Amino acid sequence: MKEVEKVRLDKYLWSIRIFKSRSLASAGCESGRVKLNGVTVKAARNVALNDVYEIRTEGRKWVIQVTALLANRVQYTEAIKFYNDITPEEDKAQERQASVFQTGKRPSKIGRPTKKERRELDDFMGGEEDL
Repeated sequence: MKEVEKVRLDKYLWSIRIFKSRSLASAGCESGRVKLNGVTVKAARNVALNDVYEIRTEGRKWVIQVTALLANRVQYTEAIKFYNDITPEEDKAQERQASVFQTGKRPSKIGRPTKKERRELDDFMGGEEDL
């Protein structure tokens, strides 16, 4: 791979697969979800070796240290070689705990009755006649 001298932060975060798209990486930087030494950084900032970034994504909190620069998106097995994940264990445990909760889809057989169950309930309760 060609050695890269300068890489924008949003491009780097996208290429190491922290964010799904470069525009999401840029938006994350602009909204204050990416910090360097506790200070919010802009998407256009150049990444340097050994920088330590705190990143909050939708599903996880990351603390990464840059080990090499990467300008183009590569597969995950290659991308993890360009940073060290130094996220504290309690944040990783919190992520695992959060993944247990519901995703918004209603579990089967719980909640609102189906049309058939509603008709059976109406018959059982004496049924309300359509007017």
